[in-house]
Amino acid sequence: MAERTALLDDTQRQGVVQTLLDNNRDMTAEMAGRIVDEAAKYVLTAAEYPQAAMAPSRVVDEGWHALILHTRLYKALCARRGNYVEHSPGYAPENYEPAILTHTQAMMREAGFTPDEELWTAPDKPLVAVAAKCQHGKDDGPIIVQPKPKPTG
Repeated sequence: MAERTALLDDTQRQGVVQTLLDNNRDMTAEMAGRIVDEAAKYVLTAAEYPQAAMAPSRVVDEGWHALILHTRLYKALCARRGNYVEHSPGYAPENYEPAILTHTQAMMREAGFTPDEELWTAPDKPLVAVAAKCQHGKDDGPIIVQPKPKPTG
């Protein structure tokens, strides 16, 4: 649980979990929490490794969507690792590339996180149904990360 509390404080996490629950009425609060935690790990990893080709699973992407709606929190989360991570959706199942999910989990481990592997499934085998139909991968290239501007002079 220490890893989770290092990502978002309880108030921030609960706000994002509620956003996820509002968009996915059949989801349990426990599952929403897992998804939000995984989305935060993904965003922090993508911000730390802007040149690595990474993409979230469809389930984790749903948590990413909820994080993005909390714009100040999302901007601050990205800034912790130095780069703003933009979202550019692709659609399942035609955009699915299995290797990208495996690579993304490896990068998350490199960043010091333990992936919740049950949430990293193919779009046709999700652990839980989610509202969004996004699947990042082969056709939209790596997630776009905006490097933090360097001071001049």
